[in-house]
Amino acid sequence: MTQQFPAIIVVFPVILSFIIYVVGWWSKRLCFPLAILALSVCVISSIGILNTVLKHGTIHYWLGGWEPPWGIEYLVDHLNAFMLVIVSFVSLVVAIYSKRSVEQELPEKIPQFWTVFVLLITGLLGITITGDMFNLYVLLEIASLAAYALIAMGEKGAVFASFRYVILGAIGACWYLLGTGYLYIVTGSLNMMDLSQLLPNLYQSKAVLVGFVFILVGVAIKMALFPLHAWLPDAYTHAPSAVSALVAALMTKVGAYVMVRIMFTVFKPHFSIELIPITTILSWMGAVAMIMGSIFAIMQSDLKRMLAYSSVAQIGYIVLGVGLANRMGLTGGLLHILNHAFMKGCLFLVAGAIVYKMGMRDIYQFKDLYRKMPYTMAAFTIAAFSMIGIPPTCGFFSKLYLILGSIDAKQWVFVGFILLSSMLNVVYFINVIRHAYFEPPKPDYAHNGGTREGVVMDEVPLSMLIPILVMASGILLLGIFNGKIISTVLQFAIPASF
Repeated sequence: MTQQFPAIIVVFPVILSFIIYVVGWWSKRLCFPLAILALSVCVISSIGILNTVLKHGTIHYWLGGWEPPWGIEYLVDHLNAFMLVIVSFVSLVVAIYSKRSVEQELPEKIPQFWTVFVLLITGLLGITITGDMFNLYVLLEIASLAAYALIAMGEKGAVFASFRYVILGAIGACWYLLGTGYLYIVTGSLNMMDLSQLLPNLYQSKAVLVGFVFILVGVAIKMALFPLHAWLPDAYTHAPSAVSALVAALMTKVGAYVMVRIMFTVFKPHFSIELIPITTILSWMGAVAMIMGSIFAIMQSDLKRMLAYSSVAQIGYIVLGVGLANRMGLTGGLLHILNHAFMKGCLFLVAGAIVYKMGMRDIYQFKDLYRKMPYTMAAFTIAAFSMIGIPPTCGFFSKLYLILGSIDAKQWVFVGFILLSSMLNVVYFINVIRHAYFEPPKPDYAHNGGTREGVVMDEVPLSMLIPILVMASGILLLGIFNGKIISTVLQFAIPASF
């Protein structure tokens, strides 16, 4: 059974997604349990895959028994085993949270929602596990089409936001496909490991260079790297609350994984570092994204839009880690993929909870929110402190590794960018906390025993609150056990040449 986990983790949810839609014709109530079943199997499979990789090394799974490069190979090493656990676990937590939220926001679209939700996770898991460049493109489009549909289900403005995402996403996909085509023309292979052996002798080929650049630009659009981020703010803002949490936590992180895989597996690290200055370009793009995303976030009064621009900044941290191209920097970048999945997932879950209970997202209307929703706001505060980089939360440690990586690379300017971005994070997160916790009472508020009359605790249902608290607890646990995560998994995901 364990030998089939690489196939099960993709095949089982894609089959369940179609079953969910058919079952939804006559019973909407069964859609949610079936989705949870599909995602639970994905979690079990991903843990089994990670355990196998840790014990026995890289997994090579040939689909249909066809030997690569003729057949499609699912290849799992420490890097994508790590990513599979992130995608499957976070998606399960968000799915549990989503039940009540979807019933309130999309009561007429429950079967369609869960069908496309599971299909999106199938695409993300497939992107992560595949060892074939064209198969990655197919799964990238499956995930993208599912994301377009989920975003379009949102509030007024969601259809236009989804349409913009479709246009830019299609451009990104075309760039990736063109780049893959160039590599295939030159090598005659689409298998990643096969390409890694064939390409070094062809690094001087202009077709290889053009293909590499096309692929990276396409991936950069998909992961919303500044200034290619135009689709992200509206998509995150207008999507249903559960979709915002899912897409913000996972879509861009999987894009970052693809970037790392292309740069340091399909191509040898010295190609990106020495032969062309792509790592230098990425470092500066990441640094600028950290600052510009934070500045735009400060300007927002809509909580979801603020978090959307914050995501642009956080993508910058990951790309900076990749661009530093040394052990400390890439460790920080990969660790930030994990940390940001939990941090931003938690923050968007909180935003959805506030919308569910209060029907508002305007930060300036958050007065006394900590009294009405104390546990939810406590989770928000933990996630906000982590985004700022306050120990012992997980965000502190990924930023620390990025600083150490910048010092190792003798790029002190990037240390300044990281610190400045963290200070800007303080501004927009403290603004939310100030309005929720410290907004002065109106003169006509009566006081009775230290509490304000008329302010009653009114938390979200447990099915929503528990996932929020799980994510908040994860932020603290990831900070405490960051050393164990690095020594057990991430140190083996770093190229040996670093």
